[in-house]
Amino acid sequence: MLSLRCQGVRRVWRLRRHARAISTAADVRDDLRLLLRDTAQPVAVVTALMDPTIPQATTSSSRFHGATLSSFSSISMDPHPLVAFSLRIPSRMATSLTSAHSSSSCPSHLVINILSEHQADAAVRFSRPDLYPEPFSSIPHSLTEEGLPVLEGSVGAMSCRLVAASWPLHDLESLTGGGKGEKSVWEGDGVASELFIAQVLRLERMPSPRGPVRPLLYYRRGYVTTCEIEAVRDSKPSS
Repeated sequence: MLSLRCQGVRRVWRLRRHARAISTAADVRDDLRLLLRDTAQPVAVVTALMDPTIPQATTSSSRFHGATLSSFSSISMDPHPLVAFSLRIPSRMATSLTSAHSSSSCPSHLVINILSEHQADAAVRFSRPDLYPEPFSSIPHSLTEEGLPVLEGSVGAMSCRLVAASWPLHDLESLTGGGKGEKSVWEGDGVASELFIAQVLRLERMPSPRGPVRPLLYYRRGYVTTCEIEAVRDSKPSS
């Protein structure tokens, strides 16, 4: 009887410890959202070729696809210029890039367009395929030598190529090398994402020579841009 009671106590302790861990993780996520909400993030749109094998691609007259990125960063300059971004899964863009990377006949080229303050409409259109299924039909763009769209009016645009398969951010065991090399399928609550790392091959659009174009930023669930901070005047101590 005493042994069974001890086992019951240990089981309750393990359940409580697990509940505390879950609660702590949820609290960290909520606190992090609040922090990042007060941190302005650059807004970019990634453009690539649509994977023709995706069922939704048959309903689109465009062979291109674009997606607004809320998480984009330059992560290296030397010895290779590298950038990183994440995409929600499942999504047409994530599927297209993953398919292109795994196919030797279709290089995984993409363009990352850094949006300017005048392109908030483009950011919305490329983030809502349910409302704007054909964003390229109304947004001016040119094409790279690989035939990928470069959005007109952006701060700059980079032609890139994926350097590796995407990393499933919901599978920490896979990220730390403990997985079996196969991607796990996300079946939990909330939104899962995959991390993509790409090498910058060349700049397709540079900042305007007539003066800098201010970037589009995402801040407190809205779009803003930058402004200069007035210089702080040196104050002399009173005598």
